[in-house]
Amino acid sequence: MGSTFDVHRRDLVKRAAAAGLIAVPAMGVLTSCASGSGDSKQVDKGEKTEKNPLAVNGTAALEVYIFDGGFGTQYAKDAAKTYEKSFPEADVAVKATQKIQSVLQPRFNGGTPPDLVDNYGAERMDMGVLVGQKQLTDLTPLLDAPSVDDPAKKVRDTLRPGIVEMGQYDSDAVYALYYAYTVYGAWYSQTNLDKLGVEYPETWDDMLKVCAKAKKKGVAGWTYPGKYPYYLPFSLYPFMAKIGGPEVLKAIDNLEADAWKHPAVKAALEAYYELQQKGYILQGTPGLTHTQSQTAWNEGEALFIPNGSWVENESAKTTPDDFEMRVGAPSSLDSGDKMPFGTLWASGSESFVVPSKAKNVAGGMEQLRIMLGEKASSNFVQQVSSLTALDGGTEGSLPPGLNSAVEALKAAGDNVVNPRSPGWYVTLHKDKIGGVLGEMMAGRITPAECVKQAQKLTDEAREDDSITHYKH
Repeated sequence: MGSTFDVHRRDLVKRAAAAGLIAVPAMGVLTSCASGSGDSKQVDKGEKTEKNPLAVNGTAALEVYIFDGGFGTQYAKDAAKTYEKSFPEADVAVKATQKIQSVLQPRFNGGTPPDLVDNYGAERMDMGVLVGQKQLTDLTPLLDAPSVDDPAKKVRDTLRPGIVEMGQYDSDAVYALYYAYTVYGAWYSQTNLDKLGVEYPETWDDMLKVCAKAKKKGVAGWTYPGKYPYYLPFSLYPFMAKIGGPEVLKAIDNLEADAWKHPAVKAALEAYYELQQKGYILQGTPGLTHTQSQTAWNEGEALFIPNGSWVENESAKTTPDDFEMRVGAPSSLDSGDKMPFGTLWASGSESFVVPSKAKNVAGGMEQLRIMLGEKASSNFVQQVSSLTALDGGTEGSLPPGLNSAVEALKAAGDNVVNPRSPGWYVTLHKDKIGGVLGEMMAGRITPAECVKQAQKLTDEAREDDSITHYKH
């Protein structure tokens, strides 16, 4: 560490105000949904046996809807084949779409939803709203059922820490099973850092030095999906927690009146704003989609990108064979940071839900039980380069990015944070807060203005009685 690291950067990084007005993007997710008006008759249960602990009706059809995103759909189709072997008389259909809300919200509202839904992606339905409208099944029977691999263990006892809690909203009931386990951070290419003759920067001073060196070579320090700026928190939120401790994110989750005014939040925003002010962001980034920014990153136009561990699979077609993908934990701002270097955001993603008005509720849960077995989990890991909620399934050789994610988790130990607001308040996080952060990173508002507007949006959400509120 250089001697400058001992001086608190948060007291030094002050920027002049930049002119500009924010235009928050139009909301892409409905903030409410009607209770189902039609009742799809649920099938009769089957006989509960040792091999059929959820009493699935073996002759009932099963309809599964998968978000066709970074993980694709093959893993779900493979798991469905196992279901078909167990229940050969069942008609099993695995369908896919990128527009989960557009396709399925009308069916939820009409009382005719599928039996299992991967509610994820840019057009996912608001989980808080679905829970508040009682449109989801409590998955406790699944969690208390014996696991596929070891009947002596309950499914809940085979899951990674935090997975069960992520599916809880207003009680001990569990309304979602987050199947993938994602490691978030600043993703980079070890090969491209080697070409530049630098190491991953463990301090913010070193981050700026690396970006300055890259700029001289015609390479940007950072890029991100400017059209979807809610990606920025993937590296920014754990940075805030590292600086000020996990209670910083808890305050944001709880919609507290001074959450965005915390010194750690201001310091993190000022640091990121410095990247923009010094020209370390890839030109044109505010207009890029997630795939466009990832492609530019793959092609060596930028060193770092905020993302989750799905990026290895999602960007596979444009990633050079010698890229050596890695994930980096937030750099240390200064010696006053409350959490050590290596602090990570890691949590479940790909929220699978069983609608309360599904025809085959038991079948939807059984399909999830199969997916949480070693066979299906290992298949997912090998196919899509991501961990699953199952605490295992990583045997065999792993691709570089996923191997890096596993190593990062080991290094983090207990220093893992899990912001809940992205799941509790999808519209607030994705469209509104994301929009404000995007405006700041585009240089159209200052960090101080970002704090003011983000806090205003947080206050409005807290005071909005039409929103179901959660707390921890």
